[in-house]
Amino acid sequence: MLTDIKSLTREELEARFKDWGEPAFRVPQLLDWLYARRATSWDAMSNLPKSLRASLREHFSLQTLELARKQGAQDTTQKFLWKLADGAFIESVLIPANPALYGEASDRHTLCISTQVGCAYGCKFCASGLEGWKRNLGVHEIVEQVLSIERWNEATLASAAAALKESSTSTRTIERIVNNIVVMGMGEPLANYDNLLAALKILNAPWGGGIGARRITISTSGLAPQIRKLADEPLQFRLAISLHGATDAVREKIMPINRKYPLKELVNACEYYQSENGRMITLEYILIAGINDGLDQIKPLATLAKRLHAKVNLIPYNKVEDLPWERPAEDVCERFLAALEKQDVTATLRREKGGDIDAACGQLRLKTEREVAKTAQTSVAQSG
Repeated sequence: MLTDIKSLTREELEARFKDWGEPAFRVPQLLDWLYARRATSWDAMSNLPKSLRASLREHFSLQTLELARKQGAQDTTQKFLWKLADGAFIESVLIPANPALYGEASDRHTLCISTQVGCAYGCKFCASGLEGWKRNLGVHEIVEQVLSIERWNEATLASAAAALKESSTSTRTIERIVNNIVVMGMGEPLANYDNLLAALKILNAPWGGGIGARRITISTSGLAPQIRKLADEPLQFRLAISLHGATDAVREKIMPINRKYPLKELVNACEYYQSENGRMITLEYILIAGINDGLDQIKPLATLAKRLHAKVNLIPYNKVEDLPWERPAEDVCERFLAALEKQDVTATLRREKGGDIDAACGQLRLKTEREVAKTAQTSVAQSG
């Protein structure tokens, strides 16, 4: 298969164009088509010579994501189910920010992106790994999630303008809707380390996505060696730890990775990360009824947060079909937050975000794959 053009850096494109005898100014033109205009075909790149477009078509692919399904929540959260070239599905979620979501202003949007088809780490409460791990996403598939959302936004605005009989949006500049990225979708991001970092560098670059490194957060369930590797990267991406348990005993009940990298090793890696770049870490803590929502968890969680100078993001559990876990009552979540703040820990409680649209990570994909499989079985039975 051809390498997708969106997997290459500017330097790699410059080297290739030099080999082809193309003038240097053609590279910025191509990058403008890819990342500013978000072109989906070679033919659209009208200011590139036909001979260059032919060479690009011969040597590279220009893949896009197919929107298979979209769900919109009352809070304007939007969940997108994308179909990949091989028929696999992944999810992205566009979230309107508020003060409880990483402190961003309310006029900003955060896009939660995926890095794998499925997940191999088997967190007991998560829908992403219920059907196992299938493969890593390529660099272009990670980048394309952002570009596809921008195309969707542009099309939405154009449709609204047409309905109101306004001037075409193609004649004016459309503001990008994605201001922040959180790598917290399907899969374990640091298990796809090389492709992830390559994609984020493209999304960060001024010639690419133009999203600042400090507006990009990478979440991990606790791959200690990769956290140390990330600490040595020159770009200062934010780090979030999917903690969900303040003791090894609790964490091992719901997160098998804790057996390989227990809290002591994880915390040591986080301390190394902080020593190298000084960035505050976020501890993600999904509140699950009867598992980790008791006030006995406050002291060990506060101790960890203070040791790491970390803030804690409390997230009430989103129910997943076929899993036994439940969301705590609202007053339980509020008491947990108050008790944590009483320990002088910076903490937020994420209020409802997308609870009416299969909000749990991987849930829409799981539902769709099961529907597809059921339809296929019915078709086979009827044909037999």
